[in-house]
Amino acid sequence: MSLTALYLLVALGAGLVAMFLKLPPLVGFLAAGFGLHAAGVGELEGLHTLADLGVTLLLFGIGLKLDVKSLLRPDVWLSTFAHLGFSVIVGVGLLVGIAPLGFALLADADLAEMALIAFVLSFSSTVFAIKVLDERHDNNTLYGRIAIGVLVMQDIVAVVFLTVSKGHWPSPWVFALVLLLPGAWLAHRVWDRITSTELTALFGLAIALVPGYWLFEAVGLKGDLGALVVGVLLGSHAKAPALAKVLFSTKELLLIAFFLSIGLTGVPSLEDLALATVLQILLPLQAAAYVVIFVLMGLRYRTATLASFTLTNYSEFGLIVIVIASATGLASAQWQTVLAVATSLSFLVAAVFNAYAARFINLLNRALPERKPERLQEADRPINLGGAKALVVGMGRVGRTTYEELCETQGYQVLGIEHDSLRAGSLKAEGFDVVEADATDQDFWERVKKGAGMELVVLTMPFHGDNLLAMDLLRKLGFTGTVAAIALRPEERDELKKRGAHAVLNLYASAGSDLAEKAIRVNQERQLSA
Repeated sequence: MSLTALYLLVALGAGLVAMFLKLPPLVGFLAAGFGLHAAGVGELEGLHTLADLGVTLLLFGIGLKLDVKSLLRPDVWLSTFAHLGFSVIVGVGLLVGIAPLGFALLADADLAEMALIAFVLSFSSTVFAIKVLDERHDNNTLYGRIAIGVLVMQDIVAVVFLTVSKGHWPSPWVFALVLLLPGAWLAHRVWDRITSTELTALFGLAIALVPGYWLFEAVGLKGDLGALVVGVLLGSHAKAPALAKVLFSTKELLLIAFFLSIGLTGVPSLEDLALATVLQILLPLQAAAYVVIFVLMGLRYRTATLASFTLTNYSEFGLIVIVIASATGLASAQWQTVLAVATSLSFLVAAVFNAYAARFINLLNRALPERKPERLQEADRPINLGGAKALVVGMGRVGRTTYEELCETQGYQVLGIEHDSLRAGSLKAEGFDVVEADATDQDFWERVKKGAGMELVVLTMPFHGDNLLAMDLLRKLGFTGTVAAIALRPEERDELKKRGAHAVLNLYASAGSDLAEKAIRVNQERQLSA
């Protein structure tokens, strides 16, 4: 128990330090792992099992939200293979170029081993990328869907490599996995009858681990791939979003074990640290390649940059690949430590990239020629605001009610803005005038400025930071109409008003006053009728 307490305290402390330094907490967890190993602290029993559970639930959650058709998009599969080829060529060039510097690992490496290392470094971290998207709540945005699609394609490529490098093919029983299709139908029927939150969580965990992870491992495939597949098969169920939310906190806790386990792989030597640092040179080159490829695929500079920066890091999956490659003699075992450090450092670099993404996008927009709408993908073209006089940004429960009140009671022509593709599609099917767009996108607000007759904007996004950013962009672009917004706390209300909002509604305070008013009114009516 004392060892468990030590791990918890060190992980918590390192995570808090990372947060205070404006870095993702996972960077602190990686540092905690290296620190514990360097201090000679024994490995916590069951840590790797918890880490595997975290990754399995992560991929299961991706599957629940994944649109399989997105994998067939050229900007997903073609981008994946084009970037992989570029990364291998540039990676080999870098390793050959630094070999004369005296790195022992490179002195004995041939071109085949260098190509393998470059191949490993071409993968992006699913865990890091999904956490970035989760924190931004951008999983269902256009760039988020493209990034997830690329990650899934990379996982498929890695699974094929692992299968071939192990020297044996999956069991003939792999063809029995087709029975998962009728099994999914049965699981849907069982799920229909589950109403308890606890049973829902247990059901999801059991499905992810048994017909998902365990069954795929049993036939010689990667268990994480199985969790992804069964997640996709269950993703069409109406309760899938709720299940993803129920498992979210469990997944987040288990992933702490994953990041700690990476740090515990070994204490790197000074030469290992130097080589891992030099390997970070590839990251800006890979980021630039992604931007160019995505732009050529018809994406705006902003969409291309955000997708690129989300994918600009090295992958924990690559560590699995190098472990298998080392066991089969394809690469030196020392690469495991070097790549573990390189992966950890890449998360630091990626955190900086993502922190300055907005500035880089503005730089590209100023430096490069404006894209013609007809050369952009339809989903990334400018939005016609039509004759709308009011804009409701964020079409959740509050936004929907606001839309209905403005439209039906006040007689406004209203346009709803929603960045979540699934919600936008659902609202359109119900008859709402909604467009899919990102209100934190400066290009979008430039189009709002040009919209004729726009006089009212209501910001009902659930995250205060998004409302603040939208407020800043509106004022920066010279919008002179009325802006209203929601807040959850008094300090949020004050900050929005300071930024220029004309009306701010504190949801909790107004809900309490409305409830009190209704209670008094009903009580008076009952007393009069008595």
